[in-house]
Amino acid sequence: MARIHVPLLLCVAFLASPSAFAAGVPDHSGSSTIVSGVYSVTFNLSIASALPAGTTITCRAQILPNQGPPNLMSPQPASLPSGAAGRVVLMGSTASCATEIPFSWTLTGAEGGVVLSYQIDAVSNSGSAPLLVRSSAGQNIAAALPAAGRNASLSLNLAF
Repeated sequence: MARIHVPLLLCVAFLASPSAFAAGVPDHSGSSTIVSGVYSVTFNLSIASALPAGTTITCRAQILPNQGPPNLMSPQPASLPSGAAGRVVLMGSTASCATEIPFSWTLTGAEGGVVLSYQIDAVSNSGSAPLLVRSSAGQNIAAALPAAGRNASLSLNLAF
């Protein structure tokens, strides 16, 4: 009879332990803050080699709040990325492509800033069908979150 009680006691102790552990853990979730504004991102391109006449350059950028590593004890609300696209026709050995990315997120902690990802494509329209002649991409570029009620500008100089 004593053998039956030991496994039963272990089961009860195992089931009770998560609530016992959670009782001693302080809640660091803090209050939520809504942040919104517009990120203006400009890509200043230095063209390394000649592109076909009539080449069009497109740029796409996306930002997402940088919330750091996940905290399983106080999970963040999901934040969807915000993105936008821009376009410019090549002129000489330089080009500039600008995007404006409106954003609005509810964050628990806004000290992590944002991360930027981008893709720039050069497409030639000289043939019978558009042809991708050059592409460049970047991910997880850290940037500051603008002050409440403010917009932010970011300029990237890239060899393309």
